[in-house]
Amino acid sequence: MNDATNSSGAAKTRPLSPHLMIYKPIPTMVMSILHRITGAALYFGTILVAWWLIAAAMGPQAFETASWFFGSIVGRLILFGYTWALMHHMLGGIKHLVQDTGAGLEKNFTTLMAKLHPIASVILAVLIWVIGYAVR
Repeated sequence: MNDATNSSGAAKTRPLSPHLMIYKPIPTMVMSILHRITGAALYFGTILVAWWLIAAAMGPQAFETASWFFGSIVGRLILFGYTWALMHHMLGGIKHLVQDTGAGLEKNFTTLMAKLHPIASVILAVLIWVIGYAVR
């Protein structure tokens, strides 16, 4: 007898593992996935921060090249995306820290927080950039 049959010789039907195509997306699920994606994006953004710091240490020409890239439209879009990912991931981390204490676990509250989370992260990212340009 092999794994595909049971003791009576009939083929076993194995249950499907749950996956994203089975579940209906709900706000808390989407935020969980987005939290993981922003965490991964922060690794790549950190490479850019390291490049900028290394360029500053290497001298004026290297720093000028890095500054040119970060000052371009593409560079600024990447930096804004990095800022947003940082704020989004930070808010998710704070939420998890609070929930680790046992607070804020009610279904309605977690759904509300999941809906407010992207709005708050965009507002924080924009606020950081406005303050940055104001003090520039």
